[in-house]
Amino acid sequence: MTTLTFAVTWDYRCPFARNAHEHIVTALQAGAPWDVRFVPFSLNQAHVEEGGTDVWDDPAQAPNLLAMQVGIVVRDRFPDAFLPVHNALFAARHDQSRDIREADELRAVLTEQGWGDNVDAVFAEIEDGWPLETFRKEHEAAVNEHRVFGVPTFISGDRAIFVRLMDRPAGDGPRATSSIERVMDLVTGWIELNEFKASSIPR
Repeated sequence: MTTLTFAVTWDYRCPFARNAHEHIVTALQAGAPWDVRFVPFSLNQAHVEEGGTDVWDDPAQAPNLLAMQVGIVVRDRFPDAFLPVHNALFAARHDQSRDIREADELRAVLTEQGWGDNVDAVFAEIEDGWPLETFRKEHEAAVNEHRVFGVPTFISGDRAIFVRLMDRPAGDGPRATSSIERVMDLVTGWIELNEFKASSIPR
């Protein structure tokens, strides 16, 4: 397997982010020797009209930012547990149709992942305010440095490529590893390719 270093954006709202991140998480859990930086990105902020109130400063948007802050806290304070929690938050939104804007649902997801003793600690970190500030800074850096506009965007060096994977790995580590390495080969190995998009999806 190839050693890769890359970053990838996420927002739990997006089903294509779910697909890509499932591939990444499955591959890492199967032993892929990659150095991956997970970058939070707000689709809500990306759709704020010019002159509008940024989501970080709009109290009405707070519920839409909560699940991402949970992910950031786990990523930064409990990194060994990030991958399964990350997958579980995507699954809660897209497989189970749970409302991850609700704190009680997020607490339940963490508890189901064996986090009963740490749930309050996660939300205490959110109350402290740094996860929202981290979310803002990393989102803005992705936009300012790479002109990121959506998720999932794969970032390596000066290259930032928005990618849509249509399948899910279904727990297959080799398949997941192959999928991401094929993506990264296009990102880093064929810089002349700027856009490759299907005009229709075979059914």
